[in-house]
Amino acid sequence: MNTQERLQIYLNEIERNNKTGNKINAILEINSNAMDEAKLIDEKIKNKKVGKLAGKIIAVKSNINVLGLRASCGSKVLENYKSPYDAEVIKRIKDEDGLIIGMANCDEFACGWSGETSAFGATNNPQALGHVSGGSSSGSCASVSADFCDMSLGSDTGGSIRVPASHCGVVGLKPSYGSVSRYGLIDMSMSLDQVGPIAKNVSDAALLFDVIAGRDEKDAISVGTKFNFKEIESTPRDARIGIIDFKIYDSRIQRIFDEKIKEAEKKYKWKIEKIKLDYIDFAVATYFPIVYTEFFSCTRRLDGRRFGKRIEEACGPEVLRRIIGGSEISKAEHAGRYYHLALKARKLIEEEFKKTFKKFDCIICPTVPRLPHMIGEKISIEEMFQYDALTSPINLSGDCAISIPMGEVDKIPVGMQIICGKFNEQKLFQIARSFEKVNLQRVLPNSSNPTTGSRRKGE
Repeated sequence: MNTQERLQIYLNEIERNNKTGNKINAILEINSNAMDEAKLIDEKIKNKKVGKLAGKIIAVKSNINVLGLRASCGSKVLENYKSPYDAEVIKRIKDEDGLIIGMANCDEFACGWSGETSAFGATNNPQALGHVSGGSSSGSCASVSADFCDMSLGSDTGGSIRVPASHCGVVGLKPSYGSVSRYGLIDMSMSLDQVGPIAKNVSDAALLFDVIAGRDEKDAISVGTKFNFKEIESTPRDARIGIIDFKIYDSRIQRIFDEKIKEAEKKYKWKIEKIKLDYIDFAVATYFPIVYTEFFSCTRRLDGRRFGKRIEEACGPEVLRRIIGGSEISKAEHAGRYYHLALKARKLIEEEFKKTFKKFDCIICPTVPRLPHMIGEKISIEEMFQYDALTSPINLSGDCAISIPMGEVDKIPVGMQIICGKFNEQKLFQIARSFEKVNLQRVLPNSSNPTTGSRRKGE
């Protein structure tokens, strides 16, 4: 089956789903040139002059610029903004013959945990219809889970790839800070944001990372990374694994996690022990003053002069709440009290992880300590904070982390988070692939053959 035929199957599935009562609402815009681009890729494949992605079909979170497509950020503020250029990650995907199918839904300006704050409607969870997909990369993860594409790109500031990956039963990577260019990403928090891949399996996630990673002179914090895609099938011997001692709010998630750890320990003879991280309980309280302050700064350019809408007048309540919060924290009388203290706490978290990785090859925990709530269900801010209690520390430390499926609770996917030190994605993928071999309970459709897909639950 060539790229054009596979693309048509995906387009048909998106159209079919849009007509059902269980609309996923993962894709906001289809690339109108996709079929012509697929034809060119097929010609390259026929002539055996094709790149690493060889016709892989990819959805892109709508806060990443793709030439000619709308980078709306899930907001009415930018609903008519057509990107005048390709982000660096998009350029690299196109150079390796990846095909962009369209733009994926997301929480407005990436502000959200659940995928409900988009101005264009909530993203439904393909594997647990009626439940939230997780945010903010809701459409990116749901599009892979729903079999609308082979893989996708998202952004992760406090768990925005890993949380929806866990809820939707897919693989999602938060790369090390600096390993992937942010040029062309519409910022939420400049010191925390990272672009990362989402896929149906670890191998595809590693492949996409291999393409997008590396130094970019247009992004001052980006660095060259040493990564060998061919080595990810190698299982590390004598791996030292640390298990975070943390209260999991749903005991059923903890039970599945413990079972999977035992299976891996038996199969690989790894050294596994529980560890206590003294500062992890302060991560959320550290994370939000930084995010609010930096987000407020990023939004100052959206003043209505260029894009026609002033953000405070056109945005939703969650974005407005963060703008107001960031404005207050940024005031001279408060800046030193909150933002600078948060930066000091961040340093403590970073140093604690650095110290831990001198003893352990990786750290493992459930990705999310609770199940996703129902769309429209009112939950407290404290309950919302639970979603990224175990993911936000990794954004603060700058390390790399991946979420892989480990099973289901009440037929809802739950994920395992694997964490490695900065720029150690090679080992991260090796360990994730090793866990995948023993832990993956439900195999999603093979990305090379969309015809193997199955209906979403409830359809």
